[in-house]
Amino acid sequence: MGTSNGSSTTDFILLGFSDRPQLEHIISVVVFIFYIITLVGNTTIILVSYLDTQLHMPMYFFLSNLSFVDLCYTTSIIPQMLVNLWGPKKSITYGGCVLQFFFALDMGATECLLLAVMAYDRYAAVCQPLHYTVIMHPELCQKMVLTAWLGGLGSALILCSLTLKLPRCGHQEVDNFFCEMPALIKMACVYSKVIEVVVFALGVVFLLVPLSLILISYGVITQAVMRIKSAARWQKILNTCGSHLTVVSLFYGTLIYMYMKPHTSTLQDEGKFLTLFYTIVTPSLNPLIYTLRNKDVKSAIKRILWIKKNGQQSHELSGKIRV
Repeated sequence: MGTSNGSSTTDFILLGFSDRPQLEHIISVVVFIFYIITLVGNTTIILVSYLDTQLHMPMYFFLSNLSFVDLCYTTSIIPQMLVNLWGPKKSITYGGCVLQFFFALDMGATECLLLAVMAYDRYAAVCQPLHYTVIMHPELCQKMVLTAWLGGLGSALILCSLTLKLPRCGHQEVDNFFCEMPALIKMACVYSKVIEVVVFALGVVFLLVPLSLILISYGVITQAVMRIKSAARWQKILNTCGSHLTVVSLFYGTLIYMYMKPHTSTLQDEGKFLTLFYTIVTPSLNPLIYTLRNKDVKSAIKRILWIKKNGQQSHELSGKIRV
């Protein structure tokens, strides 16, 4: 790569929203708020799922993995984005760009598979309640999560190696707020049919196939729910399944729109704001959607807070007695 204005040959320029400087400060505040919500919300879910023994179930095991994915996903993007939005420089080192690119692909693909795994868990819980503990035994749950992580890792390695080999002919400007694959491919000075085919094939594997399985699972779940006569159980199933379907709709909808349609048909500004939505907004909404609609999680948080409060009171009381 060539240099530009004396900058390092390893630097890329993240253009982000620099064509709309009046929006940068507003976007930075919104992004910062959503990032804090993401950190607090997903960390809470992980801690509550670990600390409360009543949540030691497959659903919350998968949910805590989903929260960890969201934490890694946003942390690989937002800190650098905020630095660029707040400071005069928009640069990122080549190594930093590669890491952003890799982690975004890895975490995104892993989340696609995890959401499909969670749909299967809900199918087993609703449609096979008497055999649920046998079907979703701990060993199977661990293997399913491991498969999701390895699948995401494999797809990221393939796409990273193919994309980074493309000649850039000195181009340094990434027309996005982070190093995302469509923007990096756009920087290349040659057209690669191989990458187009691989991206489409992996899009089918990680987007269309999991989404189809999710929709089939919920089709069967809907039929099962319609036969339930208990209003309380019916409402509980709707709450947990509704939360998962909301997350699926938000995440898959924007990803499919971005990755499974010709890049020329998506306006650049439209693409940036869609990317902003599924990389920053959706991870912050996941914990809110699950906790607000899930009585088990809310009850677990209350139990942990109650235990902590009473533990502190007991400690203070024992201290007074000793005095």
